[in-house]
This record gives sequence, structure tokens and C-alpha cells, in this order.
Amino acid sequence: MTYPAAGGDVRPVPDSTSGPANERSAVIDLDAIRHNVRHVAAVASPAKVMAVVKADAYGHGAVPVARAVLEAGARWLGVAHISEALALRAAGIEAPLLAWLHTPESNFSAAVAAGIDIGCSGWELDKIVLAAREQERPARVHLKVDTGLGRNGATLEAWDSLVGEAMEYQDEGLLRVVGIFSHLAVADEPHRPETDEQLKAFREVLAIAEDAGVDPEVRHLANTPATLSRPDTHFDMVRVGLGIYGLSPFEGQTPAELGLRPAMTVRTKVSHCKDVPAGQGVSYGLNYHTVGASTLALIPMGYADGVPRVATGGPVRVEGRNYPVVGRIAMDQMVIDLGSRGVASGGASVLGAEAVLFGDGADGGPTADDWARAAGTINYEIVTRISPRVPRHYINEGQAEGQGGAR
Repeated sequence: MTYPAAGGDVRPVPDSTSGPANERSAVIDLDAIRHNVRHVAAVASPAKVMAVVKADAYGHGAVPVARAVLEAGARWLGVAHISEALALRAAGIEAPLLAWLHTPESNFSAAVAAGIDIGCSGWELDKIVLAAREQERPARVHLKVDTGLGRNGATLEAWDSLVGEAMEYQDEGLLRVVGIFSHLAVADEPHRPETDEQLKAFREVLAIAEDAGVDPEVRHLANTPATLSRPDTHFDMVRVGLGIYGLSPFEGQTPAELGLRPAMTVRTKVSHCKDVPAGQGVSYGLNYHTVGASTLALIPMGYADGVPRVATGGPVRVEGRNYPVVGRIAMDQMVIDLGSRGVASGGASVLGAEAVLFGDGADGGPTADDWARAAGTINYEIVTRISPRVPRHYINEGQAEGQGGAR
């Protein structure tokens, strides 16, 4: 099924062999996502898996992905914002769901009413309690501690006070401390000692909480790289984002080497071809000129579609070969140089041919990591930034026989 965009819009567009959805799309293989969830669940067992579906499931589509990960055995869902969690509830998803990034304007009352777990670093506690009073039901809270990342979370110095206040409110029946969590800074660099330091700090704050009478349902610290490489960080639950989309968090290790399958393929059709002489300039600034007589092929995607403007040299696969983008990437389009291969035929043979920007790389094709290198960024950003102008097309939507149901 094809959807007009990400962003939570799940109204289907009838599939066809022509039309806007076929001009360009991000094809999402939900069976690859199920495979990845089952794989990380086996690695993390007996810890539960929280599938992180923030940022519209890293650009893959929050609602379809949430349903797929629950089918595959994920027990919890995680998002950044309460608004993201509310959209999942509105879609009928009832699984345990944590939102952890707030401002004073966040809708804590709606979160409590919808049974959404709320991450709390300290300042939110009074607002959460006020929401619980308004809704006349206890809030579900995960206390967050900063063990070294330096972002969200209570400081180690403030931890004892936060735990004490939370337990007072729990005794009043206004909240339940469901979880305690923190986040790792350098788990994707296994040689770094800071992960050991953060783990030590986390164990210490857990002991403080236990002494104060906290009996959490889940303690969670591990992200994708820690899930795959540090079993001592698993505790009761792991939070897996990048891994469920089949991408590697480690420099120099491919998804296949980690047992993962990339789920997103971004593709379009060659929209124009023409033969040009040697010395032909290409795109704004004319920073590239053809070396010899060449065929230029126009790829109708650009930075408005989420292709990084700085990623000149990023690969595009056409008819079994990878070609680098030449010249500047524009808002709606970019150019590849086919060299002399199309000159004799005027390039007509590739007009309308499929052009793959990235996919699973299984056939030697380009990957999100290739585009990340071209853009000087990380694979997380490449998939997440694919814009709503690119329709999402879902394959393998039906749950495969023998898989476990949603939990």
C-alpha cells in the first residue's frame, strides 16, 4: 500500500503502475522491520524491547512501523514528544508507550488521560502531578537520570531529591514510578571508557532508588549499539531505534554483519536524458564539467525531498550500475553522468528507468551509509530527513505465518 507521505498521514493511495506514487517513493519493507525486531529481541533476551518510533519512525512511518514491531514481539514503543504518542493512540495502538522530551507547553494532561508513560527529569514532576489530579488517575512516570550524556535527565546530585519527591507522590496515589532510565553517549564507539563510567553511575542511582522504596517495572539504559555489543547494559529493557530500521550504528560494520536488514529503499525514475559535448557544465555554479562527450541523466529528487544538498557524489543506481551525482544538488533534481554509454542512442535507453538512491545494498547498490559519507553525516539523518513529498509505499504488510501477534 502507498501513502501520500510520512508525518502520520496514513490515507492510502491506490497502487498503480503510473502516477505520482510511482514517480518517486520510499519503499518500506515491513517484513525487514519484523526481522530486525526478532533479531534484537533474541540478542537482548530476557530483556524486553522498546521499539523507538520517534520522528515518524525515523522517516519510515510511525503507525505502520508501530504495528509491525508489535507483531514481531516488541513490548513497548518509544517516542520523543507527547504529540507523537497521542497520534499513535489515535491510530488505535494500545501498547505501553513512553514519551520523554517535553517543554512547559507539553500536554501532560492528555498524556495521563491516554495512559502514556512520561519521562521525567525533574522539572516536569509538578506538572505531571497537576495533570494526574485533573484527570483523577495516577500518572505513569519513568525517572530519567543524566549519567554523563549532558542532555536530559536529573543530575546525580539532584537524583536523591527527585526520587524522594516522586515516592511521596506515589504514596499519595498520584503517580506510579514505572521505570528508571538513562541514555548512553558513546556506545557506538565500543573502545571508549565512558560507557563503563555511565553504567557504573546508573547502577549507583538504581541502588539509591531501591533504598528509597522504588520498585520499577523496567530499568533501561541500552540503545541500539549497546543492545548489540554490551549485554551488561540490557537490564529489564533495551531501547532500539536505528537497529529496527536495519541500519548499523557502528563505523566499519555493515547491517548484514549485525544480522540486520535495511527497511527503506528510496527510488525514482530517470526523468530526462541528453547527449552533451565535452566541457558541458552541470547545475548551479557550473562546478562540474563533462570530461568527454557524455549522456547526462536527470534524477527528479533534490533537497526538498530530503536529499542533502551537500551530498554531491552520492550514488544513484540505474540499470545495474552506480553513478555519482555530479554538480550541485538542487531543490527538486540532480544529475548523474552516464559517460559515453548512452551517446550512441541519445540516452533513450535509460529514460524512465528506475533510479535507486539507496536500499539494502544486497545487489551492490547504494546504501544510506553511502549517502551519509557523501554528505558528511550519519545514516540516521539520511533516512529521517526523507521529506513528506516522497510517498511511502509499504510492502509485506501482512504478518507472516508463525509470527507472534501484538503484545
